[in-house]
Amino acid sequence: MFEQLTLKPADSILKLIAEHRDDPRAEKVDLGVGVYRDSLGSTPIMRSVKKAEHWLVGSQASKAYLGSRGDAVFCEAIQQMMFGHESVSDGRISTIQSPGGSGALRIAAQVILRANPKATMWVSDPTWDNHVPLLGEAGVNLRSHTYYDRQKNTIRFDGMLEALKESVPGDLILLHGCCHNPTGMDLSIEQWNRIAEFVEERKLIPFIDLAYQGFAEGLEEDRYGVKVMYERVPELVVTQSCSKNFGLYRDRVGALSMVAADGPLAEIMDSQVLSAVRTMYSVPPDHGAAVVSKIINDAELKSEWLAELSAIRTRLKQMRKLLVEELYRTAPTKDFSHIERTTGMFCYLGVSAEQVVLLKQDHGVYLLDSGRINVCGITESNVQYLAESIASVI
Repeated sequence: MFEQLTLKPADSILKLIAEHRDDPRAEKVDLGVGVYRDSLGSTPIMRSVKKAEHWLVGSQASKAYLGSRGDAVFCEAIQQMMFGHESVSDGRISTIQSPGGSGALRIAAQVILRANPKATMWVSDPTWDNHVPLLGEAGVNLRSHTYYDRQKNTIRFDGMLEALKESVPGDLILLHGCCHNPTGMDLSIEQWNRIAEFVEERKLIPFIDLAYQGFAEGLEEDRYGVKVMYERVPELVVTQSCSKNFGLYRDRVGALSMVAADGPLAEIMDSQVLSAVRTMYSVPPDHGAAVVSKIINDAELKSEWLAELSAIRTRLKQMRKLLVEELYRTAPTKDFSHIERTTGMFCYLGVSAEQVVLLKQDHGVYLLDSGRINVCGITESNVQYLAESIASVI
């Protein structure tokens, strides 16, 4: 049977990690890996997380199954963080804990297909590399819409709306809540309002993937898209990840929230979600979710966590500014100012695929072929070398 299988190509990011690891050059720079790193190149455990873990180890009395929904305290806390206290009492929202944001996406796809086996979902061009495999291989019909202008390094918002005019009532539109991956270019408040009007008019279902809440402007600011959609449309899907904002990458903590037009329909949707969970992984892991719920519900730990999030945002903005300043010095004829207008960990550098090859070969600077960089790979000690390397290939 298995001899019928063919070899799958290596994941581009995993391949890049291996190439960087095997490069003997001391000055090499890794701009590819998709995790947050500090100025020393480490992905540290947050202090607030460490404290919550110590509390958990000392107080947890059982390792029994949680149930398909997961940690109820976590679900309530994460739902309030996403929708606000004023929204969670109307009975329209059901939330489950999931194994990371990816698990939430896959469960959502399963429920969507149960509701409509011919469902069509519109995704931005470009979007996160794993959106298409996670959703498309589950069976959801995917169509792409215009999003990013690679020449001008701006959002093609009018083109986005024009492309979406081909949508029909009942179609879904996948939107990045903030820190768009890979471009780093987010919708403005005005654009979110316009998209909400468009979705309402055409009777579309927004599907918001919020993997970086707190990494752009702040917890409250980064949920604006969810807030405006919740206020305007009867049905909404939201997936969340705690990998970035709590640094819980390997603990696989996420959430899926389904919003219905009313309480009775929400109960039906919730039953379908729990049924899908039961047939896929049965119950989610506990440790990371218990840590998150402890932090959110403990005033002192939450304050410390918010300060750590603020420090991450500050570092990301500082590294963008520093790189643009260095590029202005080393490559004054090319405009790299778009980098400062992006948010989160990722953005397009603004180089060609051929220039990416030269950066790897000649300078040991590793980034995706698309030109996407992880801003976390920039440090005060390597930014001059990085800027000079970029200037030499353009």
